[in-house]
Amino acid sequence: MPADLSPLRVALTGGIATGKSHCLRTFAALGVRTLDSDVLAREAVEPGTAGLEAVLVRFGRGLLRPDGTLDRAALGRIVFADPTARRDLEAIIHPLVFAAIRARTGSPSRTPSGLGPEVLSIADIPLLYESGHAGDFDRVVVAACRPDQQLERLMARDGLSEADARQRIGTQLPIEVKAERADYVIDTSGPLADTDRQVARVLEKLLGEGRR
Repeated sequence: MPADLSPLRVALTGGIATGKSHCLRTFAALGVRTLDSDVLAREAVEPGTAGLEAVLVRFGRGLLRPDGTLDRAALGRIVFADPTARRDLEAIIHPLVFAAIRARTGSPSRTPSGLGPEVLSIADIPLLYESGHAGDFDRVVVAACRPDQQLERLMARDGLSEADARQRIGTQLPIEVKAERADYVIDTSGPLADTDRQVARVLEKLLGEGRR
């Protein structure tokens, strides 16, 4: 790595249905090395993993599908209705996800455009603040929209009732609290083109910080 280049570990977070995934895809399209914690969480409970076995021990083998995979929808219904169950699941999954993030952001591979971890990497972590891992990263970017938009998007995306959507949103810190704590905020309330322009501006600033 050149002497004048200092890598940045960046976390992308926000609330459920506030546009994190779109922002992550846009960063990736711009050549940034990205990690999706939802993908890592699914990998942590694939058949044959210690993570899956730990989930089954805690929540019961009735969650195992005939094909050997975890019934994630059934597990979701359990943990969103029971704060204790949710904390127990997080205690199993979060250490596995953050271990995977640490391992992968430290690898020497590059994206095709060359913006590898030598420059920066961005990990999408929905529960960054709730899990107490914000300090693991050099910068935090929050994707935020209006609360009414968040509710409408979640209901439309997951087919939830308003009550169920509000319950799921209520398990996370309010989006305005996350925005206040962030180094950068991407407002996803407007058209996608506007969000994309903000992503590009944030990336330009992050790259500038990494070249110090």
